Amino acid sequence: MARKAGYALLAAIVALIVALSAAIYVGVAAGDGSGGSGGSKENLAGSRTPRSPAEPASTGTWVGTWSASPVGAEPGTEITGLANRSVRNVVHTSAGGTFARITLSNLYGQSPLTITHASIAVAAGDDTAAAAPGTMSRVTFNGSTSVVVPAGQQTMSDAVRITVPHDSDVLVTTYSPTATGPVTYHPRSRQISYAAQGDLTEDVTGAPYTQQVEYWRYLTALDVLSNESNGTIVAFGDSLTDGVGSSTGANNRWPDLLSDRLREAAEDGDDVPRYSVVNQGIGGNQVLANGFGRPAENQAGLGRFDRDVLSRTNVKVVIIDLGVNDILRNRGHADPDAILGGLRTLVQQAHARGLKVIGATLMPFGGHIGYSADRESVRQAINAEIRAGHVFDAVVDFDEAVRDPYDPRKFRPDYDSGDHLHPSDKGYERIADAFNLDDLKGGAPAKL
Repeated sequence: MARKAGYALLAAIVALIVALSAAIYVGVAAGDGSGGSGGSKENLAGSRTPRSPAEPASTGTWVGTWSASPVGAEPGTEITGLANRSVRNVVHTSAGGTFARITLSNLYGQSPLTITHASIAVAAGDDTAAAAPGTMSRVTFNGSTSVVVPAGQQTMSDAVRITVPHDSDVLVTTYSPTATGPVTYHPRSRQISYAAQGDLTEDVTGAPYTQQVEYWRYLTALDVLSNESNGTIVAFGDSLTDGVGSSTGANNRWPDLLSDRLREAAEDGDDVPRYSVVNQGIGGNQVLANGFGRPAENQAGLGRFDRDVLSRTNVKVVIIDLGVNDILRNRGHADPDAILGGLRTLVQQAHARGLKVIGATLMPFGGHIGYSADRESVRQAINAEIRAGHVFDAVVDFDEAVRDPYDPRKFRPDYDSGDHLHPSDKGYERIADAFNLDDLKGGAPAKL
């Protein structure tokens, strides 16, 4: 009888453990995916209640799939900012992933930026503010739907479970209910983004988003947990990297096209790095000189290199195409040695972090309003040092790729966007084709 009683007691304990485990499982499942509502339902904006964030599994690698440098304060937002408006940024991915996270910047704000609601979704197609069905997902910050970004600072979100395809448009939407003062933005994005009155962060139709702008607001990075990429290439430069002269919405900047080349080569079985490519170009940027303001708008390459390159996610290689504006915007004779010295300082900083640096020769600008024989001589002096291997670990010859063989001071006509400074879509394609993909392998050279 004592043995039977013991078996009965053991069975009761096992049954209690099973019941408790089931209750815990049900409780977790109910809290994962519906924001506590217990299931999906339609809201007034016509969207499904978005899935809650979840911690990513340990598989995959975090890489940058898109980024943009903060440039300055958006004109007209000095007092009220974008109070009571939903800002829907449209960005184009380089790599795909199963989780995503965003970075928001208030670098040029003069007061705290309060975000009470944020979301991420895959776009339903090209040139639209509508979300693809089933992709609208809520973004949180340390578990909260709200975040306050201090003036001059930035913040990164929690990881959000969402399948992000490579080479696709993604919608990142934020809502701020209060006046924030100057809005940190990136102009001349070559991509249409949107805004709407009121909190329509989770709207999937896109219909209320009637305000269109060609710049990005607040958003400076989108990272993904990827199984197709294991590192990030950062393209660092001026408007020639930012894509000025390319068609809006076509993603024909040379970093976009380089990303396409890398992925296609990998799919063909070629031995190439499995890297994403992000773009940190700023129109008018110089190696040495800042723009005006405090903090400086259009900060010099030397000043922003840590923020825009070294602090990006899982960087392996940096490609530098910078120096033309140091020549064109200098009223006197630009000093090629000073520009080269600045470029070498950037290389030293990258090497200290184990990064390989590929440098581009400076493209021609003959026929541009700023052209002069003196400025051309400075460009040629800089290019000679770059080609000789005295600056970078490897060289991509942008100048040779796009120049007119009959007048090397100028773009070849079909590579010229028309202003004699920026490439056309065809010119950007030629630039991307100029890369030797083998140069993207490896890291910084070993110190002797």
